[in-house]
Parts: sequence; C-alpha cells; structure tokens
Amino acid sequence: MRRWNGWGDETTHYHLPETSFQYLVERVGDATGYPDATLEDALEAVPSSRLPAHPLIKTEAIDRLNHARGQSLPDWLELRSGPIQTYPDGVAYPTSDSQVQELLRFASQKGFHLIPYGGGTSVVGHINPLKGETPVLTVDMSRFNSLLELDETSRLATFGAGVCGPDLEKQLNERGYTLGHFPQSFELSTLGGWIATRSSGQQSYYYGRIEDLFAGGHVETPLGPLDLLPVPASAAGPDLRQVLLGSEGRLGLITRATVRIRPQPEVEAFYGVFFHDWPSGVEAVRQIAQARLPISMARLSNAQETDTTLALAGKDNLILWAKRGLNLLRYGDERCLLVFGITGEARLARLARQQVMEIARQHGGLFTGTMIGKTWRKSRFLTPYLRNTLWERGYTIDTLETAVPWIQTLPAAQDIQQAIHDAMRPYGERVLVFAHLSHVYRDGASVYVTYIFRRTADPEQTLRRWQDMKHAASQAIIAHGGTISHQHGVGLDHAPYLLAEKGEVGATLLHGAVHTLDPQKLLNPGKLIEEARDVAE
Repeated sequence: MRRWNGWGDETTHYHLPETSFQYLVERVGDATGYPDATLEDALEAVPSSRLPAHPLIKTEAIDRLNHARGQSLPDWLELRSGPIQTYPDGVAYPTSDSQVQELLRFASQKGFHLIPYGGGTSVVGHINPLKGETPVLTVDMSRFNSLLELDETSRLATFGAGVCGPDLEKQLNERGYTLGHFPQSFELSTLGGWIATRSSGQQSYYYGRIEDLFAGGHVETPLGPLDLLPVPASAAGPDLRQVLLGSEGRLGLITRATVRIRPQPEVEAFYGVFFHDWPSGVEAVRQIAQARLPISMARLSNAQETDTTLALAGKDNLILWAKRGLNLLRYGDERCLLVFGITGEARLARLARQQVMEIARQHGGLFTGTMIGKTWRKSRFLTPYLRNTLWERGYTIDTLETAVPWIQTLPAAQDIQQAIHDAMRPYGERVLVFAHLSHVYRDGASVYVTYIFRRTADPEQTLRRWQDMKHAASQAIIAHGGTISHQHGVGLDHAPYLLAEKGEVGATLLHGAVHTLDPQKLLNPGKLIEEARDVAE
C-alpha cells in the first residue's frame, strides 16, 4: 500500500547503518526525529465538501487526503507535521473521454476548478488546491492505464495517459519493446504526467527526453477535444505537441498518448570511472557528449557527492578498502565518480565503451568496471525512499536542478551550492550540499544539487529555512543564465522565477494560450503562470 504522507510503498525501506548517521552528525549536526501527525488526525481535519453531488465524484475523506499534496518539501511539512491547509473537495476517477467531458461540463456549469492528477509525484506543487472560495475537484487519471494500440511497423504505441512507469514498461516488454523513459519517480509517475511536466528520464541521452518520445495524443479541453496526429514531421505551423508539453494541466486533460518505442536493447551495462577532481571529470564528460558517443547516460558526481554516496552506501568495510585503494592510486579527497551507461547493439556498445574509456584516460580517469554501475542500477528507484529514512531521524533532504551551457557549468554549480550554504548561516546552521551532472548535451549539462539539513520542532521555521535556500539558489541559477527547471516543471515553487527565463513577451504568449483554451479558468489555476497574473486579468 502506498504511503499517505511519504514516498512510495509502505513495505519498502531504505536502510542506513549508524555509521551513516554519524557522517551526517559530523557535517550537519545531531538531529531529532519529531512525531508525525497521524492519519486519524489528518482525516478528522478534512472539511465538508463544497461540491454538488455527482455520480462520478467521490467526497470521502481518504480520497481527498490522498490527493491533497504531492512530494515537495512544503507538501511533506504539511503531511508529516500538519495541518494540511487545503484539500480538494472531491476526487473523480474517470474511465473514458466521455466521462472527462462530463466533468468539464459540470465544472463549467457549477463554477469549480479541476486539477488533473497523474501519479502525485510532483515536487513543485503542481497538484495542490489553492486557498479560495471556489470548490476544487481533482481528476485522477489512473484508470486510463492500458496499451491501446501497438504499431510495430512504425514503432508507435498508444497508451492511456494514466499508465504508471512500471506498468507501461511491462506491457511493452512483453512484446519485446521499451519506451526507455526512467525518471527517478518511475515507480509512481505516469505517462500523462511526464508529458505535462516535460520529464527527462535517466537514460534520455540514448532514448530521448519525453518531448522526443511523445508523437501525439488526445486532450480534452474546456473548448472541446484536441487531437494531435502522430506524424513523423510537419511544417504545418507551430507544433501543437510542444505547446502541450510542459503545460501542467492548464490546457486540458491528456487521456491518451502515442509514443515512439524501440526494441529492447541487446545489451545494457553501467560502469564507474573515478577522476582526480571535478573539473577533470566535467571536461571529459563534455568531450564525450560533443563527440556524440552512443552512451545512454552519464552522471558525474562532484567530490562531496562522491564522498556522501560512499558514506551512505551502508557497506563500511568495502568502502574503507575502496578508499584506501583510491588513495594509494592518488585519487584523494577531491576524487569524483562518473557512472555511465551503454545501451544498444552489442557491437556498437563495445566500441562506445572503448571510446569513453579513451577520453576518460586522457583526463586521468580510472575505469573500475561494472560493480559501481550495477549498484547504481539496483538502487536508482530506491533512492527516493532515503527521504523517508532521513526524515524519521530529523533530517530533511531536498533537490533542485537547472541546465546551463558548458561554459557556465562549473561556476554555476559552485555558486548554487554556495548560495545554499550562505542562506543557512543566519540561522547558525550547517547544510550538507553536493551536486552532479545528471544529463549532458552537446552544448551544456544539467546541474542537479542535493542538500541535507536538520529540521526543527517548528514546521514553519523549517519551511522558512527551506524557502531561503530555495530562493538563494534560484537567484544564482538566474544569474548564470540557467533554466529554472530542467525536468521538474514549474508548478507553484518555480512560478516566481519563470518571467526571468521567458521574458514579458514570452510570458504573455504563454498566458494567452492558457486562457484561449480555458477562458473560464477552470483548470489548475495558479500553476505554471503565477496566480497574481491570472487575477490581474
């Protein structure tokens, strides 16, 4: 059963030995795990529904609680500590386009808001009901979960948009295919959610980001149905798929999507390489990307992340001997770890590995085989569960990310991390901050930053500290010309910074598209575009 106030399945846990917590104590300080709010208290606090009765709408407290929040840190603080400020007034689970159309008509007639809901994994507030007098209905798309059509000649597959990652892959794998889209939220997130937030999978360098995989689909909008034909290319004006991608539920409800699939790869393996320092590793990865080598992923951790990853691995003896060996080979405290993947045909995979190793050696890289890569692959969807474990011991972990040109990669990573440190100094608190390159391109890379700090007995104080760190990091991203979100979307948390990226004219264009398709402002208000701008209209 899924946790109501944390990540993932209740039966899955991320175990950490006491040595790992001692590592955090030395770098952040000793922490206290405070009691969580109970499920009973949360259910008791659910207010009466303001929605009129309808056969498709459920107003039971448990449904409304389970759809009240996503996975952002502000969401966690409300779910874990209470009180939850807002709940949807009801939840619908449609099973057909006609039922979605009926819900849109009902919302228009009665004047309430609709929030499309996929897997509930948003970390920036996409699915949160806003405070206000208008009732809110959450539309859970999870019953649109089947493989509807498989065109093996064209290698196109059409799914209901509510299908989650594991179910999508299972249905394709049974027929010898894969989509290859593996975000860290893969266990719970959905195809429609990936499209609505412009998701990027961990192996997007080989398979492509969701905008490369999304060929077409069907959307129910307040103005009527919108069909996006899955043509391979078109010069018939602007590509409407690109308008829908990243629209975050403001333009309509995606009910089905056609995606570009591939046969399952002949081989797939992940390897580890150590570099003497972060700049050497960054330069090697840049050359690998610009040489267009057929890798499937490259994740380069900086020195602090490399050290923290080893410390939290829970294999003390193995890590001790590994560090001794690396020190003997003069890979000291500044060493950085690259994990890269090779996916595809066996012949090309061997050649790609040789080419990557050659570039890595030119920059002092030490190839360590597949052991580290196998460990990463085994735990890549388990890592989000670390958040539960740390929370229970009094630590909070959060992430943020951007993408910048290669020339900005090193200074941006440094300044973002420093901004987070500086934001905590007025509180007399330390924060453990580290970074990695999570996605690479010919012209730049994604900088993904993780930070761990102590939570306090006062949830409001913890929230203020997080807000200060988030704002400082966002300002650093803007200063380096980075995108405010490489893969997590805009939602509520990034909306204040979107204007810096899009500009006034771009924001006006986006605003116009939203309100052309949704003139009554029924769909997910306040997300993507700041609510203040909506109200001004």
